[in-house]
Amino acid sequence: MSVEAYGSPCGDRCNHTSPSDGVERLNYTLVTQDADEVQDIQNAPAVSMARFLAERDQMELVPAISIYVERGSGRKCIRLLYMNAIALRVWKQMRMHPTEIETRHRPPRTAVLAFGMPFSE
Repeated sequence: MSVEAYGSPCGDRCNHTSPSDGVERLNYTLVTQDADEVQDIQNAPAVSMARFLAERDQMELVPAISIYVERGSGRKCIRLLYMNAIALRVWKQMRMHPTEIETRHRPPRTAVLAFGMPFSE
């Protein structure tokens, strides 16, 4: 099915569920990055987040951070980041402007760990 059929640049992953709906039972927020964002290396958590935490003497947060990444589809949704609540909070403290599109219990099996620790149940 085409991206247009879903009415979203990310296909079926972008159902636009509010990130605050049921946050207590959902652990990851899906954040999209477009082609322009991906061009800036600082928009890659694996590159910029450790440095940010080290500069602020907050490396103790690393074991609580979990960020998975998956390739998106199309120019408007080229990278998908699955961030747990702590990762998302740090990302916002870094003055990043995440495009949050949904929340979910855990990242899909096709996503790979980009920074932090794997999820656990």
